[in-house]
Amino acid sequence: MRFGVFLAPFHEPGENPTLALERDLELIQRLDALGYDEAWVGEHHSTGWETIASPELFLAVAAERTRHIRLGTGVVSLPYHHPLMVADRIVLLDHLTRGRINFGVGPGGHLTDAMMLGLEAQRLRPMMAEALDVIVRLMTDPEPLTVETDWFRLHDAVLQLRPHQSPHPPLAVTSMESPAGMVLAGRHGAGVLSLTVAKGPRGPIDLRAQWRVAEEAAAESGREVRREEWRLAVPVHLAETRREALDDARAGAGRYLLDYAEGTTGRPRPVPGPHDRVIDQMVEAGSWIVGTPDDCIAAIEALVERSGGFGGLLVWGNEWAPREKVLRSYELLARHVMPRFQGSLAGIERSNAVAREKAAGVGRSRAAAVERAQLEYERSRTAGS
Repeated sequence: MRFGVFLAPFHEPGENPTLALERDLELIQRLDALGYDEAWVGEHHSTGWETIASPELFLAVAAERTRHIRLGTGVVSLPYHHPLMVADRIVLLDHLTRGRINFGVGPGGHLTDAMMLGLEAQRLRPMMAEALDVIVRLMTDPEPLTVETDWFRLHDAVLQLRPHQSPHPPLAVTSMESPAGMVLAGRHGAGVLSLTVAKGPRGPIDLRAQWRVAEEAAAESGREVRREEWRLAVPVHLAETRREALDDARAGAGRYLLDYAEGTTGRPRPVPGPHDRVIDQMVEAGSWIVGTPDDCIAAIEALVERSGGFGGLLVWGNEWAPREKVLRSYELLARHVMPRFQGSLAGIERSNAVAREKAAGVGRSRAAAVERAQLEYERSRTAGS
């Protein structure tokens, strides 16, 4: 299983935005050092909470500060851009990072973004599908492409740069509650970024049913979707004790869910509140993972069971606790949770088990060897005197 972070990112209005962006870059550097596999960064243009307007620009800077971690657009809002421009920017970024880019796409995270562009909400998903069809063709087919829709035109369009990764950077489509994301992922045989995994306004999300939608769409298109390319994004905060973890994030969690999600974006609250009870209610509902590393392991295993299996867990990045507590949470996950799902402990634990089985006999052999060495020494002293 891969592990990563999904950064909108969220920063409460009222603080220095330049410093907030720097913290986001420093976090990705830290995750790279801790062995995280991926960092996904979003595109937003309104609300005051999420201030990265171009994930491509941000990831270009992050690429210069990191060595191993893969960097994903999480996501490019396709209805906001001409498809040729998106394809050109992603391919350029693919080259600049020597193939460390994942290409995540979506219809747009906030209706307030779309409203500023004069776009109707009902048009966003069809526009995303039209754009993605063209982008994939541009990246995979070197022949000139001419297309005309009611919102963009292409005339003999060709990408100067071909993708660094073959046939193109790994593609992932966002999925929330509607089946549209899963259908589009299936049509292209793409990965999936599930951003609502446990409970929505209409009740629990049926992850198995969502994946069936992707499989059916893939079969109809002669494609295949792989669970290894299905990522679930979940808010996570860990500490040495469950009580500490809950108390760390209690105030920030209330502000995030009620002030941001409900108060700023207009999404209906999935739990009743009040502010200081939100975190308990979301954990009890299985929507968030807050507790110890062992709690996290159990929660991931439960998600595997509920979904039928997936390939990546993304921590939904949130500054809902003091900075040092947030960084400690990522460290605890890297040290104690990730190895459980990546197979890196199997040899170590087996070697330790074998040694423990033999410990008593080894101890006796060691004592006997020491005793024999002592006797031989005494004999040699006696013979020499």
